[in-house]
Amino acid sequence: MHTPETLDYPLPRDVARCPFDPPAELAAIRADEGLTRVRIWDGSEPWLVTRHADVRAVLNHPAVSADTDNEAYPHTSAAIQARRSRAKTFHTSDGPAHDEPRRVLTREFTAKRMQSLRDVVQKVTDDAIDGILTGEKPVDLVEKLALPVPTVMICDLLGAPYSEHDRVQELTKIFVAASSTPADTTAAASELLDMMGRLLDEKSVNPTDDLLSRLATEQLVPGLMTREALARMGLVLLTAGHETSANMIALGTATLLSNPEQAALLRESDDPQVAAGAVEELLRYLTIVHSGLRRVAIDDFEVAGTQIRRGDGLVLSIDSANRDAAAFADEDHLDPDSLDITRPARHHVAFGFGIHQCLGQQLARVELQVVFSTLFRRIPTLALAQPLAEVPYKTDMSIYGAHQLLVTW
Repeated sequence: MHTPETLDYPLPRDVARCPFDPPAELAAIRADEGLTRVRIWDGSEPWLVTRHADVRAVLNHPAVSADTDNEAYPHTSAAIQARRSRAKTFHTSDGPAHDEPRRVLTREFTAKRMQSLRDVVQKVTDDAIDGILTGEKPVDLVEKLALPVPTVMICDLLGAPYSEHDRVQELTKIFVAASSTPADTTAAASELLDMMGRLLDEKSVNPTDDLLSRLATEQLVPGLMTREALARMGLVLLTAGHETSANMIALGTATLLSNPEQAALLRESDDPQVAAGAVEELLRYLTIVHSGLRRVAIDDFEVAGTQIRRGDGLVLSIDSANRDAAAFADEDHLDPDSLDITRPARHHVAFGFGIHQCLGQQLARVELQVVFSTLFRRIPTLALAQPLAEVPYKTDMSIYGAHQLLVTW
């Protein structure tokens, strides 16, 4: 049973104070015991893990499961629980159910392969910025840049028609909206699964040079994987492949515009390592997955002197871990609560850690490097067209970002 001091989770952000900072309570927990029980939507009380070293240790521990079918799994909400039940896939599974599908996809998302797409990302980004510069001011950067670039890229990679992007984005919003019901998310998942299934059917007969065609011809036609399993795989790639990058582009732009000296470092350098470092620092500083990675203990183990029992839920606060001074402060970069694009930040956990870490992270890195460096170089006078406090932030979503970001130049 919880005590009166048990915090309800997720904790509310203080957007008025700073829209980029995690809730202040996380820093207090991190500085004290590092772990504490919290109460989530269904009344259960999983452990909240806040320190960088502890988060990595838990995510890499053999006694920890990502399987959402475990009855003790601490789901983010009833709606997300229902959606994952309808469209469960490898990233919410363990063992062979995770390892084999991931092996099939890993070769599609290697760093080398994603780097080979850089020229394509550059063309898509330049086209979007051309449209911005020839349009009226102010402009909504979410609509004109943040959403289109990753959506075009993931549609092109998968071989999904961009013509359906509006509907895909609508359905993805249902997945992450706090107001969605289990019926909403189940219906959205079913519609997207039908879309993926039809595409797989088409590509099994008329394959082209894209990921869904390779899955259809190499897995579906020989009977190695079912149509349903492949459709679920395609759904995850399509939705996650644009939603997260889009939010990072919008929120990262607002962050850089609020830190003009950091934006200047990025704008004035043609060294690709500067852009790469800026992206890693933005990923660390912002951590848009702000409702924690969820896991469940399948055996007893200990972390940071605390005994975790089999059946205990675990919430890994990666936004707190990425602000941990023990991991990110040194004699040259003292304050992890400040943005410093020269900080060595590649060891952040924005993409998770261990065998379940984000499959598409290399694509996201290329997209963000190209977008931020190009945007601030091509529009050097870019500025917010609304007060930072009036930006409509996605506090109502499980993935943080901005619903709209008005900019001018």
